[in-house]
Amino acid sequence: MILVTGATGNIGGALLRELRAHGAGPVRGLTRDPSRAAFPEGVTAVGGDLGRPATLKAALDGARSLFLVPGSGGEADVLTAAQEAGVEHVVLVSSITVETHPHLPPAAQNHALELALRDSGMAWTVLRPSQFASNTLWWAESIREHDLVRAPYGDVGLPAIHPADIAAVARVALTEPGHRGRTHTLTGPARISPREQVAAIAEARGRAISFEETDRAQAHREMAAFLGDEVAAAVLDLTGGDVNEAILTVRDEVAQLTGAPARTFREWAQEHAAAFR
Repeated sequence: MILVTGATGNIGGALLRELRAHGAGPVRGLTRDPSRAAFPEGVTAVGGDLGRPATLKAALDGARSLFLVPGSGGEADVLTAAQEAGVEHVVLVSSITVETHPHLPPAAQNHALELALRDSGMAWTVLRPSQFASNTLWWAESIREHDLVRAPYGDVGLPAIHPADIAAVARVALTEPGHRGRTHTLTGPARISPREQVAAIAEARGRAISFEETDRAQAHREMAAFLGDEVAAAVLDLTGGDVNEAILTVRDEVAQLTGAPARTFREWAQEHAAAFR
């Protein structure tokens, strides 16, 4: 039995489809409200909240593998609950920044969780993806209402990854031998800048979008309003203010592990064009 957390999210939802398509056996999808879950046929919706590990008892009962997407803040307690329930193997989504920017607070938090998993006694696989293609959904409202994106570092290209490729690697790690005790660093197939992302979204939705480059101070003020000062500063460092060769490097682990080339940002934009119309 595989339990997938974040089952209604960009990665978890794609992972459920991957697991069912490849005949992975019994699969559960964790959600706060199972009555509203629209999971693939054959996936059992189970209730629970990662922020309240005590609610996970039924979901973890009988599970032998766990796919864990952080975000609740209580992941260390989730690992304890998983270990107590008899989970044997955890595939954890961490971040490439553990390697590229370990001094940043979000990277340090991810690293601490990786260490907690390794110390848990359960088998582990860590996925360290780069910037998500789906992060551009932050622009959706401005694009729909104003045909405009305002962002800093317009020409800094990063190898953004399609969330479905993270899911594809997770499926391999959960169901095939040879991945326990390994860390996989994942990127998209090419660097792409914010300006180029906007052009790809405009092509996908069939209408022009203007791009205006802002300075860091202005971008920080806007981001800090909903992310907080610390996280906003980290995001700005990672997207152009403090990039290094490690975060700019295109890696081929997606293709090596899945047997299929990593999806492009253009593919992601075509699939999600409706969000920007």
